[in-house]
Amino acid sequence: MILAAGYGRRLRPLTDRIPKALVEVGGVTQLERTIDALEAAGASRIVVNTHHRADQIESWLRGRRFRAEIVLSREEGAPLETGGGLVHARRLFEPGSSILVHNVDIITSIDLAALVEAHARDSVATLAVHERPASRYLLFDDAGLQGRLDVRSGHLEEVREARGPVRRLAFSGVHVASGSIFDRMQEAAAFSIIDAYLRLATTGSTVRPFSVTEAQWFEIGTPERLEAARARFGS
Repeated sequence: MILAAGYGRRLRPLTDRIPKALVEVGGVTQLERTIDALEAAGASRIVVNTHHRADQIESWLRGRRFRAEIVLSREEGAPLETGGGLVHARRLFEPGSSILVHNVDIITSIDLAALVEAHARDSVATLAVHERPASRYLLFDDAGLQGRLDVRSGHLEEVREARGPVRRLAFSGVHVASGSIFDRMQEAAAFSIIDAYLRLATTGSTVRPFSVTEAQWFEIGTPERLEAARARFGS
């Protein structure tokens, strides 16, 4: 699944006229780049959620052919965020199958096939994470997700007692969710998938990290970060 429904407010005024999914870096839209990455990892069916400038995304897709089947999940009213968007698209996934989820504003060399392969059957999710400076960190111990730290506010949220050393890791915007995730969701409407994973960790569900520290990674969510990506890949 490609998460592409957001307003991209931090990229305004650029995203006042186009969705973030159609922002180009190196002459390639983010949507095309992400579809290509998922196809290379073996995806034969890709769900794309839409809201902001949804008609533009649909029009762009109609003019192109991909190896994978592209299925749209349109969110009316307002974007449903990373968790709500996944739940809203539930009927579009093969029941019981794990789901590789990729934010559309990420450019990365993460080995997506290896991430999927590493996802364990006893885990509700596997998150691709970095050792890098960040304003927010997820905390992992020997048993998986243990909490969250907001560096700017100093707020520390530990959802259970630590089991072994705790590591601070930055989420990459890419993860694998087990097909059973939908049966465990209590959240409704718009919500963050990370909030849901933190809640699930309190009830004994396992959310594991997958280190992608060595992978190239850019996030284009602000003008400064977009400029940095274009400096690397071309405008």
